[in-house]
Amino acid sequence: MKRIMYIEYKAEGIEGPGRIGWVELSKSGRSFLYGGKRLEKTKSGFKHNCFDVETGESYWSSGPKKNGRDRLYGGIVEVDEDARVQYWTEIRNTPESVHLTTYRC
Repeated sequence: MKRIMYIEYKAEGIEGPGRIGWVELSKSGRSFLYGGKRLEKTKSGFKHNCFDVETGESYWSSGPKKNGRDRLYGGIVEVDEDARVQYWTEIRNTPESVHLTTYRC
């Protein structure tokens, strides 16, 4: 199953680059594919909730928020091109923003 999610890289600290994009969920829902990486859910972690199975790098993932406040500490969020129209129209309910590929959280 595919869905749009927020994914933030956390391997270098509590703040990292964040993106909105399509992920492919596993049947169990315990892992997903994004950008060629298999991310698996953790049972616990400090400011992260999943990790790259191959490298062990930490990530935060969640469903995107309707208000756009996905980042814990604010900052820029990039929106993948293939998710842009659906994100702005169906999740954020702001079709006038469909041209945006980034936004400040």
